[in-house]
Amino acid sequence: MIRISTARFRLGQTVRHRENAFSGVVVDVDAAYAGQPFEVDPADAAQPFYRVLSTGAEGGFVAYAAEHVLVADAGEGRPGDAVDDGWLRRDRSGRLTPAHHRLQ
Repeated sequence: MIRISTARFRLGQTVRHRENAFSGVVVDVDAAYAGQPFEVDPADAAQPFYRVLSTGAEGGFVAYAAEHVLVADAGEGRPGDAVDDGWLRRDRSGRLTPAHHRLQ
């Protein structure tokens, strides 16, 4: 049986880690875990995984996080310093995108 997953979050959406470890903007999504097999529990691997661009005082990083640990950020549309620092920009449709790449 083929299991079809629908991603809960969209490209350009602001999300937050459930444990407040970080918040950022979704820049990529995989239908299932696409990393090294030993790095994640097989039961967790069958859900969408997201690459989330996060910025802070020390710079930025990209986190690879499972859908179950992310929640929509109440501050969506207000990504803080990420736009001001040149990491992100708004495209014509209002989505946040990395400053030097367009989301399709």
